[in-house]
Amino acid sequence: MTAALPSAEPPRTAGAPPRVPARSFEPASLRDRLVSLGLWGVTVAFSAPVLPMMTLACALFGPDATLPLQRWYAKWGVKATGSTWKTVVHPKVDPARPYLFAHNHTNHFDFILMHNATPHYKQGVELEEHFRIPFYGWFMKARGGIPVKRGVQGQSPEVLAHCQRELDKNHAILVFPEGTRSLDGRVGRFRTGAFFIARDLGLPVCPVTVTGAFDLMRKGSFVLRPAELTVYVDEPIETRGLDDEGVVALAAQVQSIVGARIDEYWRSKGWTG
Repeated sequence: MTAALPSAEPPRTAGAPPRVPARSFEPASLRDRLVSLGLWGVTVAFSAPVLPMMTLACALFGPDATLPLQRWYAKWGVKATGSTWKTVVHPKVDPARPYLFAHNHTNHFDFILMHNATPHYKQGVELEEHFRIPFYGWFMKARGGIPVKRGVQGQSPEVLAHCQRELDKNHAILVFPEGTRSLDGRVGRFRTGAFFIARDLGLPVCPVTVTGAFDLMRKGSFVLRPAELTVYVDEPIETRGLDDEGVVALAAQVQSIVGARIDEYWRSKGWTG
């Protein structure tokens, strides 16, 4: 269960920055595997009964009524990985105002890692196929997740309408603009689609960076290594009045903010890239 899969690291080319010093890149010792096996056991034992309970509660009482339970689940879900967790939230983030939270994408724990960083009910945009995943997918669908179809063009009006319904409930929107989990521990190019949605809905964008998540677990491996996790929610950026070129520039700006946080974290670990 905890054996590393064949490496998913991208090939390194001449002149490329050195690899980040992530614990998840280190060969897994027997101790690492045993610790990981125990952590996965705790995680599965915790999630297996709680996710169906939350799914049923959403169906009976509505997603908003279950928010305290969701926060409890996110808190203890992080603890089940053996990790520590803290937040750094910009003082201009208004707990009562919806935002589009643009989050770096690292592993399957991303949603719960930042869920409790602010009081907002965060509705995630994710692939429709994820809703078919037992337990997790059923719950995400029941809580109102916003589906997108893989490889299908022309979905923007449908996604935009769903996002507007969430805003009408005073919900925030959570997106992962990279579109896929990082392979090298750094931040990839941010796609612009979510930023056009933010502009069209008049939503400010909050850059969100979680450091330590790539140490915890990387794509291509199921070995869990407890980590020090920090969630940064940076100053909201207004989108009203932006033209299309301004939206493209905004995506690059948010990518730069998140990427700088991640690079700063690796440099604190001795990375020289």
